[in-house]
Amino acid sequence: MTTDISANAYTDKNTLFGYLDLEQPTEAVQVTYVWIDGTYENLRSKTRTLSSVPQAPEDCPIWNYDGSSTGQATGSNSDVYLHPVAMFRDPFLQGHNQIVLCETFDYLNQPTESNYRRKCVEVMEKGKDQEPLFGFEQEYTLLDQDHHPFGWPKNGYPGPQGFYYCGVGADRTYGRAILESHYRACLYSGIRVSGTNAEAMPGQWEFQVGPLYGVELGDQLWMARYFLHRVAEDYGVIATLDPKPIIGDWSGSGGHMNFSTKAMREDGGLEAIYTAVEKLKEKHLQHISIYDPKQGSDNRRRLTGEKETAHIDTFTSGVADRYASIRIPRPVAQEGKGYLEDRRPASNCDPYRVTQILVETTVLNE
Repeated sequence: MTTDISANAYTDKNTLFGYLDLEQPTEAVQVTYVWIDGTYENLRSKTRTLSSVPQAPEDCPIWNYDGSSTGQATGSNSDVYLHPVAMFRDPFLQGHNQIVLCETFDYLNQPTESNYRRKCVEVMEKGKDQEPLFGFEQEYTLLDQDHHPFGWPKNGYPGPQGFYYCGVGADRTYGRAILESHYRACLYSGIRVSGTNAEAMPGQWEFQVGPLYGVELGDQLWMARYFLHRVAEDYGVIATLDPKPIIGDWSGSGGHMNFSTKAMREDGGLEAIYTAVEKLKEKHLQHISIYDPKQGSDNRRRLTGEKETAHIDTFTSGVADRYASIRIPRPVAQEGKGYLEDRRPASNCDPYRVTQILVETTVLNE
């Protein structure tokens, strides 16, 4: 008799497929509501049946849930409300079924503490004349259900870093099927995944979302994260966004944010980029305090000045410098226009907060 956790939790997905092949009535649409819980980084979901296919998020009714079970309310006043704000095709149930990302509101119809989207919308509206454009590089690590790195020897370590980044081969890549499944699920749903690659640590991967304007980057990234966890669930593994999942001489996981304004993208935009870098330097500690959900403590484990990171307490910038806080890609420096890469956000950051403060600091001068 096995005591292996993954064996205990195993279900044969071929059995599920038999049920999903059953004809679904056209007047019965499954809509899955997704939201950010009280941890500021984990996602929750539940599904309801609608009588017709929604054409927009506002066609989905406001719903509620038990906020006392998600760290967002007390048991004596537990209802928290879900307001659908972005809708995607459901890659898991398929057909005419949908998934909606929701904002959360308390009983006074005020945004919950973890609802940073509401403020982000306001800031993006103020800065819309500069057309802020974002692209996000989401790193993550695969783990077995016992939280041991996926593909790693159970009683030792794999070979040192160097062979795994963008690697090919069974001895260099662990979990490519999960990456490809997630990639296709995002594309099916309308999420703008612009690329993927194996990362420096074995079992570590990356996908990129964007470029997207304003709040749409946060909407699509949060849903892409939900899809990642759902896909990993189907494979019986864990996808962690922990910024430093493995202690020791291994790379952490970042959430690099590529950012530009209209002025940066126009001829001569390099000057606007360097102006933005100076503004970011002045607000370095403020940015660090919101670039992970724990006010910098998560990032402190990652931003050590090693493994292609700047030290958390020091702001640096440079062309093609992956040890800098802000990297200016070499093609941008050569063309004299483009974008900058903020390498400081942690892999578990809230993209609404990161995009918001970038616009506040560089566009609104707040």
